[in-house]
Amino acid sequence: MTTASDDPSTTGGWSPRLWGTLVVLCAALFLDALDVSMVGVALPSIGTDLHLSTTALQWVVSGYVLGYGGLLLLGGRAADLLGRRRVFLAALAVFAGASLLGGLVDDGGLLIATRFLKGVSAAFTAPAGLSIITTTFAEGPARNRALSIYTTCGASGFSLGLVLSGLLTSAGWRWTFLMPVPVALLALAFAVRLLPRQPAPERGRGGYDLAGAVTGTGSLLLLVYTVTQAQSVGWASARTLGSLLVVAVLMALFLVIESRTAHPLVRLGIFRNGGVSRADITAFALFGSYAGFQFIATLYLQRLLGWSALEMALGFLPTGALVALSATRMGAVVDRFGTARLLPLGLLFLTAGYTLFLRLGEHSGYVALVLPSMVLLGLGFALAFPSANIAATSGVSDDEQGLASGLVNTAMQIGSAIVLAAVTAVITAGSGGDQSPRGQLDGYRPALVLVTGVALAGLLVAAYGWVLERRRASKAHNIATTPGTTAATTAGVATAGTTTAATTAGAIDLDGSPAGTVRAVGLPQSTTAAGATTEGRVLTGR
Repeated sequence: MTTASDDPSTTGGWSPRLWGTLVVLCAALFLDALDVSMVGVALPSIGTDLHLSTTALQWVVSGYVLGYGGLLLLGGRAADLLGRRRVFLAALAVFAGASLLGGLVDDGGLLIATRFLKGVSAAFTAPAGLSIITTTFAEGPARNRALSIYTTCGASGFSLGLVLSGLLTSAGWRWTFLMPVPVALLALAFAVRLLPRQPAPERGRGGYDLAGAVTGTGSLLLLVYTVTQAQSVGWASARTLGSLLVVAVLMALFLVIESRTAHPLVRLGIFRNGGVSRADITAFALFGSYAGFQFIATLYLQRLLGWSALEMALGFLPTGALVALSATRMGAVVDRFGTARLLPLGLLFLTAGYTLFLRLGEHSGYVALVLPSMVLLGLGFALAFPSANIAATSGVSDDEQGLASGLVNTAMQIGSAIVLAAVTAVITAGSGGDQSPRGQLDGYRPALVLVTGVALAGLLVAAYGWVLERRRASKAHNIATTPGTTAATTAGVATAGTTTAATTAGAIDLDGSPAGTVRAVGLPQSTTAAGATTEGRVLTGR
């Protein structure tokens, strides 16, 4: 892993080149997130202009989700095996080309194909970009700061895309596809000059896990496809149930292959890192609940209250503004309080925001209903989104950063697809086809309960992680202060080779973390040659 001693990001202020690298990566993630949210507002105009049915129009969104969510794991591992810089540049070029084509086509099928292609490209740029950051900036304050800025740019793009789409759609829906093109090309030009070159990946380590790639990617693609189609064909239909059975078989085969191959696409041992697993589950709940809420709020504000697309986008603006304004400060906040505290706090804000929105009625006002929820959601996203990404990639070796990045991004996209599909089904069942205000509310309220429940589940997982963190800190303190142990501290400094408890079996494994990992809690980590920390309290795991 990158250490403070060899990382230029830890030697003082960041150089212009380092800042430039971060800006380029932020621009790519901003465009990915922007593309997800912008197209939603433009859908009615696209359907009218290209004469698309409601089912076909759904695939303008689902095509992107299918390519993105289905190929993220492959994209993350490709970055590790083929080179992060190479994968990032190629995928960004494809994204720019697909955006241009999408703004020029006059056929609905071709438009959906370009959306799928953009989703595929994002499935490679997102994990490649995240892993470039985690291997360029040393774990600790430097990486926390970089990841906070990076993830906040992504969250801001998602939120501000609604506003931009409202403005661009008024001039023509094609601008929502064409606007990212010059930005992507500019980012590509700077990326060629600024992204650090890395040694060529070693190909003699066992080759590629083709069987794992086929079964893993196939199961994810089919899962996303099945979930997005279930609402139109029926959750209990033979087609849906048969597809889910095939997904289960493919996933079982994938797990068997990964457990037996010498060089797997996904090393299953990474899930024994409790912090990584909990971060992925929390990311699933975070994005799933917000995607479901945004869908409900969009229908409610436009259909029932009669808001225009631009009015609705401006109504969501406080959420995006709070996330954007927090970008430069979140790194310091994470350094001070740690992701174990910030994740449950962020999910608590989100759960409270969804709960407050349950008061929606036929004549609810913006200040009384919408604004309080948007403020809480902005605070929740600002805290939870960077923290989830940091936790999901912490304690992972450099050669698996692409895998860790792919896992957390996959969790977000699969969460969005599954919860959105469930929310759609609940709304349809609750309203019973009744489009009167009362009928619509009968569909929206139980769907909001579902969204709130998903967020609450994520909160419980994150809170459990915080409890484990406190227990580990307490145990580490007891080890360091109990008379008769060889874990000596000199002025609060733990030196390498002084903790017999940590070296007898390689590590004190308190939560399934890899043996030999010794960390400091609450303080920057400066590692010694023996793998112990030179600041803070001795603590194993994450």
